[in-house]
Amino acid sequence: MTKVIEADRGISVWWHLTRPHTLTASFVPVFLGTAIAFSLENTTIHYGVFFAMLIASMLIQAATNMFNEYYDYKLGLDTKDSVGIGGTIVRHGVAPRTIMMIALSFYGIALLLGIYICYMSSWWLAAVGLVCMGIGFLYTGGPYPIAYSPFGELVSGAVMGMGIVLIAFYIQTGYITLNAVLLSVPSMILVGAIMLSNNIRDIVGDTEGGRKTLAILVGREHAISVLSAFFIVSYLWIIALVAIDGITAWTLLVILSVPKALRAIEIFRDKQAPKEVMPAMKFTAQTNTFFGFLLGVGLLLGYFL
Repeated sequence: MTKVIEADRGISVWWHLTRPHTLTASFVPVFLGTAIAFSLENTTIHYGVFFAMLIASMLIQAATNMFNEYYDYKLGLDTKDSVGIGGTIVRHGVAPRTIMMIALSFYGIALLLGIYICYMSSWWLAAVGLVCMGIGFLYTGGPYPIAYSPFGELVSGAVMGMGIVLIAFYIQTGYITLNAVLLSVPSMILVGAIMLSNNIRDIVGDTEGGRKTLAILVGREHAISVLSAFFIVSYLWIIALVAIDGITAWTLLVILSVPKALRAIEIFRDKQAPKEVMPAMKFTAQTNTFFGFLLGVGLLLGYFL
């Protein structure tokens, strides 16, 4: 019985290392980009490419999380008392080298999947994919980590939000449309919101660790206001596209995710301690998940109905 419990804990630790609840930031953009492509007339979806893109994106996201774990430990930002979704090194004793090797292995598998995707679509995507993988590493690695600067939200949003949506769209159609770009904007904003919520929670520890995140530069209260603006702009963006650009009104299903966004802001306003605001991060991530999923579903309903 003891060995079974220890095995379960081991599996839990390795699963925890991938930070599974963050993987929606890679899954949802792939689904959304494919749904945008599907909503076009005469588009045939290649499901093999879809699943390859989906798995590759999730592997890169998981690897990026591991790079973050590794470098936060190396730079002394993670301790046993740290609050957050990391901690497999400081709390569970996983060797830093092991984490780095797993992350690089994930990158290797994603690279093989990328070769298949390029073969089925365009080899120009090889350069785009390598840039995305490089940014994933440099987000917390290298001499000037992006995550420690004011540009973390912008870069993560552009790559994980808009970038993945447009790649997922392109591999199904062979081109990019203005509508695809416009529909990817809320995804970009909400992925950035996930990063901002993380930085709001960690504002004290990050300040002590020498980071210069957006939340630190503008201050906690203003950072919460910026997060609110991210949510507001995302919803207004879709309403405007329905009113002005004529996209299907079914996309207004995204409004069903509003309670998650409101709850995130409410917690950030009422609480300050890192442990107390952890639910706000969860609600922010859920806003991104539900918003992107409902937007994709709305586009599909508009196509079929």
